[in-house]
Amino acid sequence: MKSSYSLNSTPNQPSQERAAIVTAVIRQRRSMYADAYDKKEISPQQLEEILINATWAPTHKMTEPWRFVVLSAEQRSDYGRYMAEYYRDHYPNLSSQERQLKFEYLRSYPLRAAAIIAIIFQPSTRIALPEWEEIAAISSAVQNMALTCTAMGLGSYWASGGSAIDYVRCFIHQDREQSFGLFFIGHPATGKAPAKKRRTPISEKVTGFTPHPSTTNPQ
Repeated sequence: MKSSYSLNSTPNQPSQERAAIVTAVIRQRRSMYADAYDKKEISPQQLEEILINATWAPTHKMTEPWRFVVLSAEQRSDYGRYMAEYYRDHYPNLSSQERQLKFEYLRSYPLRAAAIIAIIFQPSTRIALPEWEEIAAISSAVQNMALTCTAMGLGSYWASGGSAIDYVRCFIHQDREQSFGLFFIGHPATGKAPAKKRRTPISEKVTGFTPHPSTTNPQ
């Protein structure tokens, strides 16, 4: 699907309004975990738009150091089994019954997602760049996915725990590639609102600029 959106496609919309929309999406983005999803599916068109927007991240020398794998339903089930086994020895203080419930939760956890995307860091072999620039690029790509999900009313989060990192390694085919975890997408369940969080005021993080007195620290 080729996106029809363009900043020039709405010439009568004031730039302030367009900026306000972007600002709202950025500030409303939150990590929402899969146990807050309602198991509804997303359309192929939505998923394609999310992936296309990922590829529009800034990338020095156009190295595009990313590769994505959309997990099938079977692979999501496989990841649930993998998680349960991965964390089998992580709960020594739970009773036998509690452990069983925990492992059932882990096995079913990925099935709540509408989509799970494996994130693979693929440094350029064409040109030598500092690794931090390549990592910044793929991080920007994931942020683009998260912002697109927010704009679509979807929940999402970047899973970077041990099981996610290890599982994605099964999709790596080149020596230079690295696992960067999994990106979960899903519809927020009824009554599951994104967490309210605040950011440190820029007055504490920025020098050389004095914020306007009316500026508040948005949630």
